[in-house]
Amino acid sequence: MSRAFVKEDAASWGDPSKRYSLPERGDPSFDEAAADALLEGAREGDTGSAESATGYYWGEKKLRPYVAKILERARREKDERLEQLAERYLK
Repeated sequence: MSRAFVKEDAASWGDPSKRYSLPERGDPSFDEAAADALLEGAREGDTGSAESATGYYWGEKKLRPYVAKILERARREKDERLEQLAERYLK
């Protein structure tokens, strides 16, 4: 396998060394944690790692209610970057 192929593959799936603390997939809190992980991954400029860790792609409709709650929290805490990312997700 060429290094170029490996490098390209890694870029499309994010940083494999990045780890997210997520509950088990069957846990009722998984989707909420996944929404948070996707937004935090985007904040760090590494959405691919968060997508790989959660199994959800950016914009997944199932996570919208959780992202809406995160948006409310970001506004309360005046976290402008998180607010911007949550708004972008919900578009």
